[in-house]
Amino acid sequence: MKTSRQVGGCDTGFGKETAKKLDAMGFMVLATVLDLNSLGALELRASCSPRLKLLQMDLTKPEDISHVLEFTKAHTTSTGLWGLVNNAGFNDIVADVELSPMAKFRNCMEVNFFGVLALTKGLLPLLRRSRGRIVTLGSPAGDMPYPCLAAYGTSKAAIVLLMDLFGSELLPWGIKVSVIQPACFKTESVINVNLWEQRKELLLANLPQELLQAYGEDYIEYSHKQFLNSLSKALPDLSPVTDAITDALLAARPRRRYYPGRGMGLMYFIHYYLPESLRRRFLQTFFIGPRVPRALQPGQPGLTLAQDATQNPNLNPGPSPVVAR
Repeated sequence: MKTSRQVGGCDTGFGKETAKKLDAMGFMVLATVLDLNSLGALELRASCSPRLKLLQMDLTKPEDISHVLEFTKAHTTSTGLWGLVNNAGFNDIVADVELSPMAKFRNCMEVNFFGVLALTKGLLPLLRRSRGRIVTLGSPAGDMPYPCLAAYGTSKAAIVLLMDLFGSELLPWGIKVSVIQPACFKTESVINVNLWEQRKELLLANLPQELLQAYGEDYIEYSHKQFLNSLSKALPDLSPVTDAITDALLAARPRRRYYPGRGMGLMYFIHYYLPESLRRRFLQTFFIGPRVPRALQPGQPGLTLAQDATQNPNLNPGPSPVVAR
């Protein structure tokens, strides 16, 4: 029997398609899903061979991770564990940093960083033994300041840096580490417009009144509409991503980074080589464009001292206090 692969987040999208592809290639696949009765889990049961094993795992629950680790160790004694595919990609808010509750940042970090860290560390003894592979799904939002994706982007930036550290530290053990930085593809979470509408309404309902007045409901509605418009252009064919994951698992010399999807080369060229003002304009043009918050629009009351001083050079508010720790 071929060596085992563990693929996380197989309810939908890249994880599900990767599990199906590896199973068809004859590998033993341990596929984790959030819900064993989800449509994705049922599809995997129906379309894959008995070699594929479905495991329930919520990356925010240490007991779920422990169960998966124990199962993996028990069921790979004869085959070994060759590869781990970290496919976590949780996000449930699209908003400016100031408008995003702290809990949203913590939620993204719990799934996209801490959960992936715990699972990867737990499987390292098996991967060291096989001199295997670690493949992790990152995001361009972790490399570039995508408007309104701060909670998601910062968690992806953290996990990509962690994988670079693993790639350096595990080199003597023969473990190769790759990160996939895909374009926007039409996965289930992307095309579920109703879910994004619910999240936007939840944000509006719970936003502090001062912030709602400063930014305005139309500002949030505009950002949301721009976000949905960008999702409508997502790429329908997921195979470039599953091909990249497979190459990272099986190639004799896998790349450290993969950038599947049309336009990624241009995007990263702009990010690395053009001035900051042009990089920002590029993201605003193709993702979420700028809009002036309500409090900064002409005729609106409540300008800050700094803004008053800008508009009235004769006004000197004096030095402002600084808070530091």
